Amino acid sequence: MILSVIIVSYQVKYFLEQCLFSVEKALQGIRDEAEIIVVDNHSSDGTLEYLRPRFPKVTFIALPDNQGFSRANNQGLQKAKGRYILFLNPDTILPEDACKTCLSFMASTPGIGAAGVRMIDGSGQFLKESRRGFPTPWVAFCKLSGLTALFPHSRRLAGYYMGHLPESKTHPAPILSGACMWVDRTALDKAGPFDEQFFMYAEDIDLSYRIEMAGFTNYYIAETTILHFKGESTRKDARYVKLFYQAMARFRRKHFKGPLSRLFNGLLEIAVWLRVRCSPRTVKTPSGHYDMILTENKDHSFKQIIEELEGPYRAKRVLIHAGASGSAVGSPSAEERGIAIAMPVTH
Repeated sequence: MILSVIIVSYQVKYFLEQCLFSVEKALQGIRDEAEIIVVDNHSSDGTLEYLRPRFPKVTFIALPDNQGFSRANNQGLQKAKGRYILFLNPDTILPEDACKTCLSFMASTPGIGAAGVRMIDGSGQFLKESRRGFPTPWVAFCKLSGLTALFPHSRRLAGYYMGHLPESKTHPAPILSGACMWVDRTALDKAGPFDEQFFMYAEDIDLSYRIEMAGFTNYYIAETTILHFKGESTRKDARYVKLFYQAMARFRRKHFKGPLSRLFNGLLEIAVWLRVRCSPRTVKTPSGHYDMILTENKDHSFKQIIEELEGPYRAKRVLIHAGASGSAVGSPSAEERGIAIAMPVTH
């Protein structure tokens, strides 16, 4: 088998529905040599009851409780048989050429361990975490203190997001996003699976680091762009900052020792104090307002929809609807929860 797609879900049945329709389209041509595994973290929104009959070729694993991102992915990995593994968030949409582009790059690049892709959010904005540098004490301090945001293209201050490199060019990238992470099974077998000590955040940083430490090179692929409804899965409020700090502190304790470890911890403490003071205490409830619904069908592909979000509909409040699905979803802002509505199936 060529490819195993592993998706961990929790309380996002409509987002996952759109994701699965896009993955099925992206697998056309290799569907018999690929598998999709969904690991549900004990959702209470009827995810499994809703999606199982709609996707009979998908393997669904129901966990008895919410075991976190790392452990749930590892549960799926135990079942996976693919030469390559794609760890994918449920709030993503792939263009039809994503699998062909990424598998071709993986197969033709010597020494590759893992790869990430260019990502945009629900408003058409490029997501900087599509590629990241290694979080040294200084890089982590710049990120958490807000210096990276103030100087997004500085080689010295924006190393976390590699802001000095063009987003339109493929290049090595030490740290990849777990939202869409392609991994060579050989590299994964050598580096090991996700570390289950990380319940949420930094687990992708840790795995990317271990893959490179095992002698492989990670890459950012700019030739394909996916949609990641970031507002649905990551909340940039004070709680997020604290959780992210805790995860980074765990990463520091695992990989840094001695004086460097103490320096890392001190810089992070200062950075988190600054960010928490400036962060919103809660995430806005969505207004429910949207400007339009973009429907995928035989004349309007997912790839075209993604291009339109970056073009004429940039910054619009747009929902995405796979024509064969029963829903439409969107996340126009990272400061709001996502929007999901039921829709009639059109074909």
